[in-house]
Order: sequence, then structure tokens, then C-alpha cells
Amino acid sequence: MKKIIPIFMALTVALTALTGCSTKKGEPETKPQDTTASLSQEVTESKTDSAKNESYTLKIGSLKGPTSMGLVELKDQSSKGTSEGSYEFTMVTAADELLGKIVSKELDIALVPANMASILYTKTNHEITVLDINTLGVLYGISGDASIKTTADLKGKTIYLTGKGTTPDYVLQHLLKANGLTAEDVTLEYKSEATEVASILKEKPDAVGILPQPFATAAMVQNDKLHMVLDLTKEWDAKSGSEGGSLVTGVTICRNEVLKEHKEAVDTFMAEHKKSAEFVNSNVSEAAALVVSDGIIEKAPIAEKAIPYCSITYIDGKDMKPLLGGYLNVLFDMEPSSVGGALPDDSFYYMP
Repeated sequence: MKKIIPIFMALTVALTALTGCSTKKGEPETKPQDTTASLSQEVTESKTDSAKNESYTLKIGSLKGPTSMGLVELKDQSSKGTSEGSYEFTMVTAADELLGKIVSKELDIALVPANMASILYTKTNHEITVLDINTLGVLYGISGDASIKTTADLKGKTIYLTGKGTTPDYVLQHLLKANGLTAEDVTLEYKSEATEVASILKEKPDAVGILPQPFATAAMVQNDKLHMVLDLTKEWDAKSGSEGGSLVTGVTICRNEVLKEHKEAVDTFMAEHKKSAEFVNSNVSEAAALVVSDGIIEKAPIAEKAIPYCSITYIDGKDMKPLLGGYLNVLFDMEPSSVGGALPDDSFYYMP
């Protein structure tokens, strides 16, 4: 515990700036004089190891929002006993809760903000690995001002967003710079929560709010004067080029100890995670009902409207690395501490 506390404290400080088969021990070398009994014992041990691996229950944590939405079909199957793997799911409202549970080994796998994965990788001396990208950009510019078409049109505007030094802030600062603007060309008003931004837009529809899903959709449902004027993911892609990767919101990480000892269970989860994400995007109405029953969004109509804009995805391996690596590189250039002070090396990315 003494070892965990300083790691957790260091990670918490950093986060305030951003919101084959199992490896076995070598088996005895088979000798010519080995008997049938010894061979039988070897087979039995192998079967026991396999059964142990297959029955291992992965403890998975996610944030209330789009990352959890991509898991709803798998969670539903798991609760019914029809999933291939065995899982225990935990959903929390704050990223640092997941951080603490990974460090203390209460969780095996966690769906976390992309920059947090990089911070955790550095602070734990490379004890976690990224399995996949589960969510791309979920940030949108919401306003009743129809004159706004691109980031460049924000000049002279008042923009409301959550937390100075958080992910929305860094993304917006990057886009302003890419469009030839500075913080002096706009008025930035920082709020502690997305609900505060939504409340201001309700009173001042001509203002601009940077909101993540599903808050962006909820704000528009509550006020028909509001519209989605900017898709920050498209703005990012238009200005960042191939070296800027993509606007990555969430990734799935796994403790290396678990990946080493229960690789088969992890690979099974990855396959089922992919199917669940595909289900959510292809069966929006059914997925919306599961999102509501899981307590992620209160009302099905809002969930149904929000899902297509939540950028729920599943990207792993060689397709994951350039997207995530490019994104982290942009953040690093803006503020090294936002990704833990250093860019992760190749072992950060799981290549199944």
C-alpha cells in the first residue's frame, strides 16, 4: 500500500491537468524414460491450466458516458450468462476513480481517457498496455449562432467549456492555433462541469459551448434554438494531417500482469468488445434501451439521438498506433505533462 499511495498521488496531480495463450513457466523436459503416467500428468496439468484461464473473471471498469455505451451489449450478455468470457463490470463517474482501482489492482482492464493511459504508463513504470481505441472525438460546438461554420468563425466569440487545462481546453487551443487564432481572439469561460455549460447555453443560445456527448445532444433537445455548429473531430482531422493522428477520446488499457497470465481471457474480451461496439452503432434503438437500463443516460430518445455522435468504435493493433500516437504527440507538443511528461514507447501498444 505504501508503494501504491505515491503513485496514486502523482497520477491524481497529473490528471488535474487533463481530465498466444497464458505464458507458462517452463515445463520439465520430456526424457526417454518418462512413463505413460508422467505424460498423463502433463496432459492433466495442461487441461487444468486451460480451464483456469478460461474461467478467469476479468474485472472491467469504465466511465459513465460513451466509453461505457460501447460495452452495453457485452454487459447485457454477461448478465445473462451468454457471453463467451467471464466479466465483472464497474462504472464510475470520474476518471481518477478508475486510476486508483487500476493502481490498487482492483481492476484488470479499464476504459480511460487517452491521455490518462499515457500518464499511467509513465507513472507505473510501463505496467499497463493499451488494447484498443474505444471512442474517437465526442466534442462538439453547440450554439444558436448560425454564422459559425468552422473554428475560424469563433473569432470574437465567447466560448464556454469545462476546466482550464482539461482535454476540451487543449483540443480547442490546438484548433484555434491551427486556424490562425489565439486565446486573445476569443473569450474563454471555464466551468467545472458540462451541465453548467449546458445551463448557460439554455439562457444564452447565441453563446458557444464546447460539450461532449451525450451532453451536447441533451442541450439541443432541451432548447430547439441550439444546433451543432462544430464537430471538433472533423476540425481536428482537417488541420492536423496524418502526423496529428485523430482526436482520440477513450482507450482500453490492461494491467500487464493480467495480460501475461490471462492472455486468452483478454483476447476473448477484445473480440467481444469489438462485437459490442459494432452492435451499438448498427442497432441504435436497441442499444439506446440498454444504455438507459444501464443508467448511462436517463431517457431513450436522448440516447438514441446521441449514439450516432458518440464516435463509439473499436480500433486495435497497427491501425490504433498511428491514430493514438499522433494525438498524444500533439498534446505533448502543447504541454508535456498532459501525457505524463514523455511520449510512450512501442510497448505501450498491444499488437495481438
